[in-house]
Amino acid sequence: MAQRDAEATRRRLLEAAAAEFAELGIAGARVDRIAAAARTNKAQIYHYFGSKDGLFEAVLAGLLHDVVETDPFDADDLPESMGRIFDQFEDDPALARLATWYRLERSADGPPHAGIVEANVGKVAAIRAAQRAGRVTDAFPADVLLGLLISVATTWVSLPPEYAPSARNGTRPRRRASVVEAARRLVAP
Repeated sequence: MAQRDAEATRRRLLEAAAAEFAELGIAGARVDRIAAAARTNKAQIYHYFGSKDGLFEAVLAGLLHDVVETDPFDADDLPESMGRIFDQFEDDPALARLATWYRLERSADGPPHAGIVEANVGKVAAIRAAQRAGRVTDAFPADVLLGLLISVATTWVSLPPEYAPSARNGTRPRRRASVVEAARRLVAP
C-alpha cells in the first residue's frame, strides 16, 4: 500500500510540476504551488527529486520518453516523421511551452541534456545512413539536417504572436501538409 501511495504521490507531483513549468518556466515555478496542486507537501519534492531542478529534469525525462515512444522515427520517411512531431506539438501545447522554457532557461547555461542527446544519437545515425545510401540529401551534415527538420516541424508553435493570425488562417491539415512538404523538399537527394 505504501509503495502505491508513493507512486501516486510521485505521479501527482510530476503532473503538477509539468503544468507549473509549462505555464511559468523553471525560474517562475514555485515548489509550494506544485506541492499544493499535487495534494502533498514540498518535502516530498525534495524527497523524490532532490530539488526543483531535479523535478524539472524528471518532468523533461518523462516528456522525452513519451515523445520517443510515440514517434517512430523513420529516416526513410523524414517528411512524415516531421508531420508526427507537428502533431505532437499541436496536440499538446504544454509540450511546446516546456521545450521553449528549456531552451530559454537551461540549454545555454549547462551541459546538453543527456536524454535529448541520447534520443538524437540514433536519429542522426539513421539520417547519416540514409544519406550514404543516397535516399536523403547530403547537402547538410546529418545533425544539422535533423535540427532543420525539427525547426520545420515546430514552426507553427514557435512563431511570435504577431504571426499567429496568418499562421492559423490555414487549417491544421493544411499547416501539417506544409510541414511535410517543406521537409520533403529539404531532404530530397
